[in-house]
Parts: sequence; C-alpha cells; structure tokens
Amino acid sequence: MRIKERFSMPSNKVRTRFAPSPTGYMHVGNLRTALYTYLMAKHEDGTFILRIEDTDQGRYVEGAVDVIYNTLRETGLLWDEGPDVGGPVGPYVQSERMGMFKQYAEQLVAEGKAYYCFCTEERLEALHAEQRANGEMTHYDGCCRDLPKEEVEKRLAAGEPYVIRQKIPKEGVTGFDDVVYGHIEVNNSEMDDQILIKTDGMPTYNFANVVDDHLMGITHVIRGSEYLSSTPKYNLLYQAFGWDIPTYIHCPPVMKDAQNKLSKRNGDASYQDLVAKGYLSDAVMNYICLLGWSPKGEYAEQEIFSLDELVKIWSPDGISKSPAIFDPLKLRAINAEYIRRLSPEEFQKKAEPWIDQAVHTPINKALLCANLQPRCEVLGEIPEQLDFFDAMPDYDVSLYANKKQKTTPETAKEALEALLPVLENADFNNRDAVFDACKAKAEELGKKNGWLLYPLGIALSGKQRTPGGGTDLACMMGRETTLARVKAAIEKLNG
Repeated sequence: MRIKERFSMPSNKVRTRFAPSPTGYMHVGNLRTALYTYLMAKHEDGTFILRIEDTDQGRYVEGAVDVIYNTLRETGLLWDEGPDVGGPVGPYVQSERMGMFKQYAEQLVAEGKAYYCFCTEERLEALHAEQRANGEMTHYDGCCRDLPKEEVEKRLAAGEPYVIRQKIPKEGVTGFDDVVYGHIEVNNSEMDDQILIKTDGMPTYNFANVVDDHLMGITHVIRGSEYLSSTPKYNLLYQAFGWDIPTYIHCPPVMKDAQNKLSKRNGDASYQDLVAKGYLSDAVMNYICLLGWSPKGEYAEQEIFSLDELVKIWSPDGISKSPAIFDPLKLRAINAEYIRRLSPEEFQKKAEPWIDQAVHTPINKALLCANLQPRCEVLGEIPEQLDFFDAMPDYDVSLYANKKQKTTPETAKEALEALLPVLENADFNNRDAVFDACKAKAEELGKKNGWLLYPLGIALSGKQRTPGGGTDLACMMGRETTLARVKAAIEKLNG
C-alpha cells in the first residue's frame, strides 16, 4: 500500500533548500552552498527553504541552530519556509519528521525494492576485514537479500534486530545529468545495498534526504561534489517510488591550497571567524560567490556585486568543475573596496567598536575615521594602528631622520620649536586652519611642508606610519595633548 501524500507542489515553481546540520560554525563551503541555493530560487522567482537536519545527535552542538539562523540573516539569505516561519510542508526540522521514514522504507520492502537485513555488527566486521585482506573495497555481500518470506517473518516475530537495505539492481547502469559535471553513469554492480533504516528505527541521511526533498517539492538540489558518488543511489530511490528526479547542481570543493580542503579542524576561517576579524559580511558573501563561479557576458569582468545584482545575473552555468582555492589576498582586496564604498557615517559606525578597543582617551573620531577609511582593508587591523593615542610609546630619535623630507633629529628640534607657538594659537576644531597655519610657517622658514610636519607626526605618535599626518593627528588629539607631546619631544631631542 502506497503512502498518501498531503501536498502537491506546482510543477513550474522552482523550490530549493539549504539543509545544514547543526554542528557548530558556518563553514565557508556550506555558506557558499546556501548562497547558490538562495540565488537559484530568487533568480527564478521561486521558493528558498531552510531545513535543519539534526538527526546525527553525536555531532549535534548546542547553540548551532542559532548560528545557522544568525548567519543567514546577517548575510541576507532570508528563507521563505523554515522551522521558525513555517510553511505548507513542515515540520522543517528533520528530527520532528521521524515517524514517516520507516513507513516509506517498509513500502519499498513490500514492493520488493528493499529488504530486511539481520546481519550482526560482528558478522559485518568480519566480512569487511576479509574483504580488506583480499584487497577489495568493503561492501555488503547480500547475505539477507533473498531470504524467504517465511524466514523474514519468523525472525521479525522473534524480535531480531534488523536494518532495512535498498535493493540495488545487480546489472545495468544508473545515470544522471548534472548541470556542472554533465552526464554521469555508474555500473549498478559497483554500488552497495545501502541502509535506509538503522536498527534503532532512525533513517540514514541518504534516505531521509531523498524523502524530505520529495515531500517538500524540491526541484533543484545544490550541494558539494562529494555527493556525486551517492547520487545514483538517490536516483534509484526516486525511481523506486516513482517520484520526479530533481535537477542536480554539484559544486566543486573550496580548497585551502592545491592539496587541502578548507577545514575548521586545520584552523581555517569560518564565516564567524572572518567577521570577527573585521571583514564585512557583504564583502565575504561577494567573495564566496566568486569561489568557483563567474558571471558571463557583460558582467564577466565585474567583481563587486550586491546580493540583488547576483540574484539578477545568477546562472548555475557559471559554476566551474575545478576546485576553488580560497585566496585571502583576494578577499582582502574585495573587503577593502567595500570599505571604501561606505559612506563616512557608515564607516564610522562599523569602525567605532574597533577604535574603542584601543583608544580610551577623548579623540576626534570623525577625523580619525576620515583618515582610516581610505587606508583600511580589514576593520580588525584598526586597533594596532592606534596604540599611541592612550600613551606615547618609547621611541628612538633616529625616527626623525627621513631622506625624502630632508629631516634629521637636529632639524626636527628646530621644526618643533618653530611649530610650538603656531600650535598654541591654532584652532584645533578646524583641521584646514591648523594645516594652513603650519604651511605658512614653513613658507616663512623657506622650507617644504614635510620638513616641518614630518617631525610633528613623530612627536605625536612615535611612529613612522600613522592614520593621518601631523596636523590631522593634532586635531584628533586636541590642543592639550598635542602641546604636551610636542614639548616632551623637544626635551627628548635636547637629550
């Protein structure tokens, strides 16, 4: 007897799903899958579904579901159906769907497309050990595949533990078409009779995945290329039930280098790690999209895209077969471009938490940010540039020597002494006025601006590289701090 299904999905409506397991952080590869799945749905005016696959309790991490929700919301990948928003084919949490899977498996048993297997763990371990010793790939030998019906019923009645296995055809081939990798065929003889229902009555991932995708009306399945080898088995299940097979889009892996996949285990960055380091969420998503995908036509040379632009131009035809190598320098360049495109107000809002980590004394933040923004590539690198604001570092007077500016410690002393009365009378609320006053002093002395202002920057920061020149630093710090540091510098130069 066939199970009656509750819903009928419109055949012309694209429906995609992102189905993560709550195992902790959001891996870059997982987030890319979520992005491509979202773009596929939205480009076709379809439905993007979030399904939580939480049946692997051994890998379940407390709070990981919130990580999934928060990451998708932060990145703008808002779902149309899901655990929290509901929908017509819920529940959208796999552990809440457990009752149905065994029924579907038993339907296949009744139709001769699956069977009960009573083999013990001990027998299977011994079998696999023998196969390995003979240089064979480990596989199930079909011991219970053709048990007489009477024996099966007797063993079930006796309460023997069992699993339900898919009955894979022994002959022929199973093929499928993938948008990225083309047509793929596998000899049925090479496939194992995979387990559908485990001894505890729980479904395996592969089985639950197929049933849920069908019941949720999923039309396009986007996932990593590591699932290519499992897809023929999925298709045999679809065929066994008489269900429509979805369009497959398998994506190449994201690699750390030519040999190694990106892995949290190896210390590689997750989305959360990147944001914590000061990368902008939009920049990260822009870069992730380009990991293994490239736009076509008039957009072929473009690298900076908003999410709305990506929805408009998305096509899975742009996905490469080749593994994508994660390039931190490329991400950095894209992030820098996003920072440059922020309005001054937006940049200050994003930069202030990082500034506040390093600076605990009153400063002109707006002026600081105006100097930081064109120089900043990653927000997390801001604090290390600002350590001199709270306290003047110890530095060597040799820093005052600069060939380009034609300065030495001796000329620096002369310059700072000339600047002191200028700064005492300057309007620190007007950066341009302070600069113009210093420029006028340089002209009076017959010197270039750098001869006068380079020493000022050293005197205020004790560093050669700072977020802003001498007069800007002075206006950031204010009159009192500026005068105190200039006087201290003169004393230092006096020896």
